[in-house]
Amino acid sequence: MQSTEHKGIGRRQFLTASSVSSFSALLGMRIPYLPLLPVGVAPIALTNANASIIPHKPGLVVLNNRPINAETPAHLLDDAITPAAKMFVRNNGIPPRLTSDQAANWTLRIGGESCARPSALSLADLQEKFQHHTYQLQLECGGNGRSEFFPPARGNQWSTGAVSCARWTGVRLRDVLQHCGIKDDAVYVGYNSADSHLSGDPNLQPISRGVPMHKALEDETLIAWALNGADIPPLHGYPLRLVCGGWPASASGKWLNEILIRDRIHDGAKMTGSAYRVPCTPVAPGTKVPDAQMCIIQSMPVKSLVTFPKSGVQHKLAEPMNLRGHAWAGDRAVSAMATSIDFGATWQPCKLQPPANRLAWQQWSTKVSFPQPGYFEIWARATDDQGHSQPIVVPGWNPKGYLNNASHRIAVAVV
Repeated sequence: MQSTEHKGIGRRQFLTASSVSSFSALLGMRIPYLPLLPVGVAPIALTNANASIIPHKPGLVVLNNRPINAETPAHLLDDAITPAAKMFVRNNGIPPRLTSDQAANWTLRIGGESCARPSALSLADLQEKFQHHTYQLQLECGGNGRSEFFPPARGNQWSTGAVSCARWTGVRLRDVLQHCGIKDDAVYVGYNSADSHLSGDPNLQPISRGVPMHKALEDETLIAWALNGADIPPLHGYPLRLVCGGWPASASGKWLNEILIRDRIHDGAKMTGSAYRVPCTPVAPGTKVPDAQMCIIQSMPVKSLVTFPKSGVQHKLAEPMNLRGHAWAGDRAVSAMATSIDFGATWQPCKLQPPANRLAWQQWSTKVSFPQPGYFEIWARATDDQGHSQPIVVPGWNPKGYLNNASHRIAVAVV
């Protein structure tokens, strides 16, 4: 297969008849299922771009340097439990630089209108007074897949790699909230963090989001101090992080220093206006949507990744190809997984493993055979336990480019 970099073709942008007819020439091989390629979809091998790499996270692609944001190529997410070095980075401000003494003496304040007994708990208090729990939890940026929306949305142009599923250890947020007292009028929990605003203004917060009480009180919602059995790395929230699996990762506040029990929907930075919101009802692409008609994102939609093999691989016609990856569905479970080699015309079921625990992703695997040499694509589609399946094309255009759960695709040259 020729180089997969081809400037000027968006991942799913609408194409002219002349560009469609030239696909085979651009790829240097025949495309057996070309007549089945949906209108407006370009072969994935023509859409991958090169990007810079973040040095201390080998293989991650940097999307922004200030604040630092980097995503993980799909093939590097093949581990069942995501290693810290392969976790995507999504920051809104400048992380604090902490000495070991500052980290050891870290304090978490708990307050807010609906907190009966406002308190301050040290890291040692959390570790000594409350039961420890460990869960594998899936975190995904709400804007993962933003690069595929058209008209384009502003923000980091994530492709598929703003997702992870590591093991987090800490105490249940519920236990801490109950220790401090939850008043009857409590409806939301918000967080504050120790990162600094890009402007340098100490009175501004980069981000301060939250979740409704029902999410805050779930077993799996943690105040965590460990990631995969070690201290949380600085870029991921050391020494303390809120972890709310299955919801936009922005709800999982890093460098956590305050929890607020609110008698209203939390109104911190990036909780109002259009931030982490989508139109309450579907709109046409390019529509300007008033803030009052935007609804807060909660559970993330069903989605999947092909993590093996890497897109662009060559494969011998005579041999079946082994495929594997992950699937997840926010608060829900994945009930079925399927792949297609003919641009979605037909689908074949995959073997699907149960999750390690609720809110963890699920591993899937299968084998496929190809009918002839040429250019093929593997398309992956997950279905959740409520019957919702991934769409083939980018769903639900919205002004901020959130919640793209279109089928993941990889390119294969069969020889």
